[in-house]
Amino acid sequence: MAYIETRPTQGRHFLQIPGPTNVPDRVLRAIDNPTMDHRGPEFGVFGKALLGKVKKVFRTTGDVVIYPASGTGAWEAALVNTLSPGDRIVMCETGWFAHLWHEMATRLALKPELIPTDWRRGADAAAIGEALQADQGHAIKAVCVVHNETSTGSTSRVAAVRRAIDEAGHPALLLVDTISGLGSVDLRHDDWGIDVTVAGSQKGLMLPPGLSFNAISAKALKAAETAKLPRAFWDWKAMLAINPTGYFPYTPATNLLYGLDAALDMIEEAGLDAVLARHDRHAEATRRAVRHWGLEVQCAEPEEYSSALTAVRVPEGHSADGLRAAILERFNMSLGNGLGRLKDRVFRIGHLGDLGDLQLMGTLSGVEMGLKVAGIPYSPGGAQAAMDYLSGNG
Repeated sequence: MAYIETRPTQGRHFLQIPGPTNVPDRVLRAIDNPTMDHRGPEFGVFGKALLGKVKKVFRTTGDVVIYPASGTGAWEAALVNTLSPGDRIVMCETGWFAHLWHEMATRLALKPELIPTDWRRGADAAAIGEALQADQGHAIKAVCVVHNETSTGSTSRVAAVRRAIDEAGHPALLLVDTISGLGSVDLRHDDWGIDVTVAGSQKGLMLPPGLSFNAISAKALKAAETAKLPRAFWDWKAMLAINPTGYFPYTPATNLLYGLDAALDMIEEAGLDAVLARHDRHAEATRRAVRHWGLEVQCAEPEEYSSALTAVRVPEGHSADGLRAAILERFNMSLGNGLGRLKDRVFRIGHLGDLGDLQLMGTLSGVEMGLKVAGIPYSPGGAQAAMDYLSGNG
């Protein structure tokens, strides 16, 4: 059945979770086009152009494959195409999604070594370097890092991780999850020496869920020749054999690809650097509001603040989920919940994707009103602090 609001509301719902994000009308209209024959000549022309466009947002000249799947599927593709059963890999537990990727690796019969954190910072490049330096036999085959940890609002310094690998003189592959970072936070697949970049459609790319991506280095393609983890649907080989013609080895998510094409055009027209600068600006405005309220940002390292979202800690004795429920009920706005060990401890403000200054101000005003309704101690004026910053930094 069609989507129906389940309770009386006034105005349009504010979806301010850290993904899925709001889908621009231009992308929705593209998705609404009639489905074409995915084996016909028109699709080949369309697909070839699209596969060329998508490389730009990854900042790569290498191959990018597109799966009709969530980001979890692209995680699995990255692992099974490059690794073999029993391979040791290094992972850093920066938050809930790093934890889930580790869990997947374990289920795939890999041997992940987890570097713990307090879930308030990005991946520890120094600790990764130490693990690799100790591995004189080069038994470790890959380092897996979450670039933008959606559960905590912390961004890992991937370039520093790459330097740590190089300084250790270690041949391990570098696999990076930027599912919530692509199109929102600076990511340079080629310049940072990433071997597999994992991404999804429903965050900075401004699409509904349903597409995921692997950007692949030549080194990763070489590793795939000897990797022995079972793979069929996720096999890069089948994809890369036919992608140069613009086609896919199975029925693609045609209408989502229409939307992707429109979204990439929007990013190209605005300029990727300008899009990233807008995300930086909105993130700073949000943090200024949080600090003025007297609340604490979950990420404890200013250099690792995410520009895609801000996770906010509520004071001891108060409920983040209660606050979210009050805001949804009174003001028709959805905020992200706390995940894993942060359940009911944080709420998450998504400020990524198709977002303008007025939308952000509506969001922060809704949070400020919600703090009052929920009885959480705060200092009024956070929304004004954000407004002052935005109006003075256009």
